[in-house]
Amino acid sequence: MNAANLAPAPRSVVERTLEVMWSVDGDVSFQNRGRWESLLEETRAALARQVGASADEVALVRNTSEANNIVIGGLPLGPGDEVVVFDQNHPTNAVAWDVRAARFGFRVRRISAPEETSAPGAVAAHFIGALGPETRVLAFSDISNVSGLRLPVAEICRACRERGVHAHVDGAQSLGSVALDLTALGCDSYASSAHKWYMGPKEAGVLFVRREKVEEIWPGVVGVGWGSAAETSARGARKFETLGQRNDATLVALGAAVEFHEAIGPERIEARVLELSGWLRAGLVEIPGLEVVTPSHAELHHGVVVSRIEGVEEREVFESLYRDFGVAGASTGGLRLCPHIYNTRSDLDRAVEGVEALVGRLARG
Repeated sequence: MNAANLAPAPRSVVERTLEVMWSVDGDVSFQNRGRWESLLEETRAALARQVGASADEVALVRNTSEANNIVIGGLPLGPGDEVVVFDQNHPTNAVAWDVRAARFGFRVRRISAPEETSAPGAVAAHFIGALGPETRVLAFSDISNVSGLRLPVAEICRACRERGVHAHVDGAQSLGSVALDLTALGCDSYASSAHKWYMGPKEAGVLFVRREKVEEIWPGVVGVGWGSAAETSARGARKFETLGQRNDATLVALGAAVEFHEAIGPERIEARVLELSGWLRAGLVEIPGLEVVTPSHAELHHGVVVSRIEGVEEREVFESLYRDFGVAGASTGGLRLCPHIYNTRSDLDRAVEGVEALVGRLARG
């Protein structure tokens, strides 16, 4: 139950990865490797359709970290500008802003989650209220990996658009668990990875940049395929992909992951993740001495379920749950359990029983 960090890939993805790796390493010629180039564009187009974007708005990168840093390093910012950052962001969408600010002189201001998380409108208003006259960027995780809070992305992005603020979304916890329509959400850029909820190959990610914003963002790496200014402009978000030698197997296997999600249906996957996390949460809230910190409102949580035991180190519970009960979670923000479509209700029941046994053991000293 650790999809927020790394999810197992289905057999079709693993076998496709191995097939291409054997092919490439068996014949490293340009002629053989050229067979896989057309599949890159097919994968891009299929993934773009699946997330509600055009192919020209999608760059296939290596992970969320790289996608975040392309945006952070590429937006034109300087003295007098302000970036507002959600304090539950991953370091690559938090510390990376600090490093850039130290070099270029803009200001980074952090905003915490509201104390009251029982109404989506109030949560949205809290983040919108943080936008000031000097704010140029609002960078936030759509689903927090440390609390499980799911933000009302469309409402926040709409307010950013009205104010001329670039809305950058770290979607590491939504790609593969939420049926996405990035155009409808209205964000200016969105970063995510294939190795988490998307159950895809490792070291593959996606960067979405709204068509009108592509030219504004400078690339962090310029390599083979850059071309003239006109040629680069015509490539759209592909200009962020001149990253040097890539693993053909990873890029082709990403296409297999797209096919896997299309076969099941993103909407069905989203519904199943909500069902499983709801079942898990319902069991955890019944355990005396355990606090479930993930909001209960149906629109403010998704697949990430975080709980805490007062006075107990999170790492101790995380290690004991794996060692004694065979349940793999994480100790980020508390005990983090993230069930996905490969989990069953019996898996969830075992996790709840394990947590309950651990809480009882700790209570007895």
